[in-house]
Amino acid sequence: MTAAVYGLMRDGGDLLLMRRAGTGYRDGQLSLPAGHLGGAEDAVSGLVRELAEELRIDAAPDGCHLALTMHRAPEESGDREYLDLFFVVEGWRGTPTIGEPDKCSELVWVDQRHLPHGVVDYVAAALLAIDQG
Repeated sequence: MTAAVYGLMRDGGDLLLMRRAGTGYRDGQLSLPAGHLGGAEDAVSGLVRELAEELRIDAAPDGCHLALTMHRAPEESGDREYLDLFFVVEGWRGTPTIGEPDKCSELVWVDQRHLPHGVVDYVAAALLAIDQG
């Protein structure tokens, strides 16, 4: 099983999403900043690292709060199971910018109550569950 971390970054009523590109997985769809955990790091440290790599920001570890845990079965034969950890990120320094242009084509702030078309399905389900408490 693989563990992944996701960061919900909000500015007022808006939520930051990234358009996936160049990875071969869900390219063109919108998702949260996210990534796999390395073997020698805890979930919050992994999230802070991913946010620094993907968005060039410095997130405050004590401002990252676990909001949802999700388990996903393999999507296709040969895929892995996932344990997805969704965190609300309440504090960071810097302005989010694309840090990995080979994996992301744009950043968009969206109304978190009205997600646009094209959000990765399990991410949209997680966001709805978090919104509903």
